[in-house]
Amino acid sequence: MYLKLAASALLAMGPSAYASVDEPLELSGSVRTRYEALSGQPRTTFKDGDQWISIRSSFLAKYDAGDGLRFAAQLTDSRAYLADRRSAISTNEVNTFEFTEAYVAKDYREPFGRDSLLTLRAGRMSLDVGSRRLVAAEDYRNTSNSVTGVKADVKLGSRYTGTAFYTFPQTRLPDDLTSVLNNDTQWDLESSAVVLYGASVQSPHRLFGGALEATMVEFRERDAPGRPTRDRALRTLDLRTFRDASAGHWDWEVELASQDGRARTTTIATAPMREVAASFAHGRVGYEWDLRWKPRLALEYDWVSGEGRGGESHRFDTLLGMRRSDFAPSGLYNLVGRANISSPGLRFEAAPSPRLDLMATFRGLWLADRRDAFSTIGIKDSTGRSGSFAGTQVDTRARYWLVPAVLRFEFDGVVLFKGRFLEEAPNARHNGDARFLSLNLQVMF
Repeated sequence: MYLKLAASALLAMGPSAYASVDEPLELSGSVRTRYEALSGQPRTTFKDGDQWISIRSSFLAKYDAGDGLRFAAQLTDSRAYLADRRSAISTNEVNTFEFTEAYVAKDYREPFGRDSLLTLRAGRMSLDVGSRRLVAAEDYRNTSNSVTGVKADVKLGSRYTGTAFYTFPQTRLPDDLTSVLNNDTQWDLESSAVVLYGASVQSPHRLFGGALEATMVEFRERDAPGRPTRDRALRTLDLRTFRDASAGHWDWEVELASQDGRARTTTIATAPMREVAASFAHGRVGYEWDLRWKPRLALEYDWVSGEGRGGESHRFDTLLGMRRSDFAPSGLYNLVGRANISSPGLRFEAAPSPRLDLMATFRGLWLADRRDAFSTIGIKDSTGRSGSFAGTQVDTRARYWLVPAVLRFEFDGVVLFKGRFLEEAPNARHNGDARFLSLNLQVMF
């Protein structure tokens, strides 16, 4: 029924859904339907085998008022079906009938001299910063991250680009399990109790033809009525150099981040406050052959600190960062994230035709700290006797445009071959390797 209604709406809009290049109003959108299934669930709090269907509908309107003044609003509806009370479902999958963007923007040309540009934006918006490992507008996940605040983008010719922002992240509502399962609607919440701000500066072609980038992100939260927090106050400093992939050339990326501040051990108001000193490192080197189907092979490595021992906490907090590009799908799988992990990997990519692109990765998964929980799934051996090898992950993806620029199919398949840690840790499940399947169909208009 839902798909029939969405299709009827698209047909009813007809040609008016597409704006002419001379018209100030631009309308666009998409509807994505996804089936996901998982067996061998390693987390004891959820059932062994699970499946659900998620649907994300997004409608975007942009209006150009002239003289660099623009308005935009995006309405997003994210729903899930077939899940139950033992499913790993949350507001990561469900956030119905919500304005994920509603902002006004203004361009100022040459405010800092020739070829410079300043863009100011205020309101509710999606936000991508730097590598997107700290702040990202999620795309693979069924719901996205939105913030409310102000953002400034600066371009100084071909020498520097920069971004500065002061925002209040949205709390997706309703967030109780019953409401999520019922796909209930409640407007999201932002308040001064949770603040995210920072800046990023990039300079292209500064190191062997690669860009240099420096980012600082501050995250602060405090308790609000009915919403206890860990009172996190975290500052993350990030340095990155990278060169994008191109045919016949080597590409690379090296990113180092240091995080300090404080946070309570739990959301209980009397829980101890601990100092934080955490970090992560990401490295990649790859090569793309100058062939018609664009084969590319890359060696990757990710290391993210775990809890550690002593009075400080060394567990890294990825804030609003993405995970799909580095590790594996979120959604029902959601087993590997940017926390307490040491993971070398090999990645293969190819585009045999303009319609088809392929990706496969092979990763080894170790714990950076064998006494802390593995990654983000809560399986832990505080004695360290279960070792540090969590397993081997094979992740595959294929995307094909059934109708170019209009209708795309995507397949995702992942197998996590569990290692000693995921088999022997005190709260591990003995239910075989984890296997994940995702089938996606997205229409764009």
